[in-house]
Amino acid sequence: MSIPIEAPKIPQQLEQLKEPLYSLQAKDEFSRAKIQQFTIDRQEAQRVSFEKTIFEKVDIIESHLAEIELTDVIFDQCDLSNIPFPHSFVHRTEFRQCKLIGTDFAQSRLQNVRFIDCVADYSVFRFSNFKNVSFEHCSLIGADYCSSTFKSVMFDHCQLDTAMMSGTSLQEVDLSTCDFTNLQIEIEDLRGCIISPYQASSFVGLMGLVIKS
Repeated sequence: MSIPIEAPKIPQQLEQLKEPLYSLQAKDEFSRAKIQQFTIDRQEAQRVSFEKTIFEKVDIIESHLAEIELTDVIFDQCDLSNIPFPHSFVHRTEFRQCKLIGTDFAQSRLQNVRFIDCVADYSVFRFSNFKNVSFEHCSLIGADYCSSTFKSVMFDHCQLDTAMMSGTSLQEVDLSTCDFTNLQIEIEDLRGCIISPYQASSFVGLMGLVIKS
């Protein structure tokens, strides 16, 4: 199953950027930048925006970047683990081979976004709005999607065990290639979800059924 996702629009000429990232301020704007092998450390700022930017091997640690705005951005081999990005807007953005363990995108809007070969265990997306978003070959163990809205969302060969999806409709969402033994979800949220035959037994308990051998 494939869904239409607009790719980031990155110009050929980008400015190498480092110095301004040592002291981020609220509503800072960055555009047409390339940030390589850099650590953003102990920064706290709201509504910082990045446009037409590539992050390559960048680590963000002990920082809080609420309401961040990302448009036409690529994160390549970056570590954003445990960083709060709540109430953010993410558009035409790709996360490639990134560490997103415990990263918090709660109450965010994600549109035309791809997560590719990422480790995003225990990441938080609850109360978020997803449109044209794909998770491809990602580890999403214990990830939190509770009370979110999905429109054209794809999970392709992902690890989803113990992911939390209560209050999120999986209508037309294909989980058939994913690996899980348990999802935290309500039976009504599964209506219209696409699963494989061997996955069906994972949901027997939700229907009050008992399998007798």
